[in-house]
Amino acid sequence: MTFNSFIRSLHIAAGVVAFITLWLPLVARKGGTLHRRVGWVYVGAMGVIALTALLLSGTRFVLEPAERAIALFFVSLSVQTAAAASFGVRVLRAKQRTTAHRSLYDLGIAGLTLCTGLVTLAWGVAMNAPLLWGFAPVGIFVGASTLYYWRTPPRERMHWWIQHMGAMVTSGIGTITAVLVVNARHLGIEGMQLAVFLGPAVVGVTGLRLWVRYYRQKFSPPSKPVASVSLPVAGR
Repeated sequence: MTFNSFIRSLHIAAGVVAFITLWLPLVARKGGTLHRRVGWVYVGAMGVIALTALLLSGTRFVLEPAERAIALFFVSLSVQTAAAASFGVRVLRAKQRTTAHRSLYDLGIAGLTLCTGLVTLAWGVAMNAPLLWGFAPVGIFVGASTLYYWRTPPRERMHWWIQHMGAMVTSGIGTITAVLVVNARHLGIEGMQLAVFLGPAVVGVTGLRLWVRYYRQKFSPPSKPVASVSLPVAGR
């Protein structure tokens, strides 16, 4: 077995684990044993996926000029997905913070995501590759919003819950996107269909926004009842 085939096999195995373990934390009791243990398995699998994807797609980008668009897409996707999984874990460890977060690791990961999105956008525009300039704004938004979250004091109740949920769903969207893209031909989808590449992001982000709205309403403090004031009656 060559080194490249070993990395590919490792990537596929980790992808299967991630795709299977993606769903359980979404439906399990939040914060429960199952949620945490399966969640850690998913995060570990995503770390392996990101590293192997960077090796495979980076090599493809350098050695196969005709495949650079799809290779850069997977590089960008792997960075975004791994960064989201990392953020989902790190935000829980900093949930007690009341000031700006200064961890070089967390800021560096967010900055890397933003820069990868900008590079992907610039390359897509220069090469007239709709796949890249259509997908790049996702990475730009994720990187910029993560940097903003870390660099500003928390302003809402249970902010860490909202951010954790959003990050893990974002990571899951990346996992589903990769699975669909790689297996599109087995599903009878031919060619570079943008719906395959961007569909999970559109559906996932829409669902996430509805989910976030629900939990923000749930966690919002109850409104205080207005005290009634008795007005004096004339002549008394």
